[in-house]
Amino acid sequence: MNKHITRRRFVAAAGIGALGASALAKAQESKAPTALVRGAIKPIVVSSANGNISKNSDGETAIAKAFKMITGGSDVLDAVVAGVNILELDPEETSVGFGGLPNADGVTQLDSSVMHGPKKRAGAVAAIEGVRTPSLVAMKVMQETDHHLIVGKDAAQFAKLMGFKVEPDLHTDKSRKLYLEWKRRIDPEHYLNPKTRADAGRNAAMSMIRDGLIDPLHYFGTINCNAINSNGEVCGVTTTSGLAFKIPGRVGDSPILGAGLYVDGQVGAAGSTGRGEANLFGLCSFLIVEMMRNGMPPKDAGMAALKRVAANTIEKRLLTARGTPKFDINYYMLNTKGEYAGLSLYEKVGNSPVRYAICDENGPRFVECDFLLPGTSAD
Repeated sequence: MNKHITRRRFVAAAGIGALGASALAKAQESKAPTALVRGAIKPIVVSSANGNISKNSDGETAIAKAFKMITGGSDVLDAVVAGVNILELDPEETSVGFGGLPNADGVTQLDSSVMHGPKKRAGAVAAIEGVRTPSLVAMKVMQETDHHLIVGKDAAQFAKLMGFKVEPDLHTDKSRKLYLEWKRRIDPEHYLNPKTRADAGRNAAMSMIRDGLIDPLHYFGTINCNAINSNGEVCGVTTTSGLAFKIPGRVGDSPILGAGLYVDGQVGAAGSTGRGEANLFGLCSFLIVEMMRNGMPPKDAGMAALKRVAANTIEKRLLTARGTPKFDINYYMLNTKGEYAGLSLYEKVGNSPVRYAICDENGPRFVECDFLLPGTSAD
């Protein structure tokens, strides 16, 4: 007679099967987790490169602000969210928060997610309009509700109930000017069939990138920021205005737990920037954390995720002439030992190496990403 299989046994069996023989072998070889000694971990903040560009009135970048708060005793999630708020409120930053590039109808819709490792809690908002700091609303979802995700107009209404100012328009002069330029470059009649119109919109955006009007990193946008304190407590946040000139209502990976962000307090954290659809398909932040759980260093886990993305990209429209993905995607990860990595699908964007940002006892700085493929996605 078969024994009754519990839900826990079923999930465990499915998880082991999904990891594959290689990961299982590593898991069997790995030792039991080493107990963390209080104060034994060196605090560090790891983020996408834009976490070391925008500054607040004190001259601090996002990673510097977060590190200062963490080493001052603040909760790790409070610190990283305070850090990304600097970008969300920067009118010159066109991929996050206030002034982020809008959707195809000219409306700025924002996404964000947060995860708290020690508390094993999370919150997110998607397609929220009118609130400059969606990461703070995601925090309220985590703190004030039994839910993980609130979307659209109801997310804005929730924010209003939580005391946030909901504005009719999040455009800056810069974002409005770029939107109008994009509109000018697509067919002004708008009588195209859906595929042709979508192609026209993307071609217009690419031409603006070639003309230097849009930073290529800001077409997809986003900041992911993860950190650990001296007690080994890990938290993370991802926030974005999403794909520039997207279909209204489109939501990418940023607010989806396991895609744009995943944190496990016993393992570590991972997050992403770049083409959200590619990351959503593989739930790669979750994948990276699970691989770290089974003994992989952050760099190796991230590289495995990049290989998964490349293997899953088979549609001709998404491939270059050499058969590699025609887009960029980056991962940022750290484990509870304080080990970290930043990885990119390609070596460069334009003529510049892809970078990420870290802040530790030696201060904030850029580091070149390890990469899977040479050259750029445009080659």
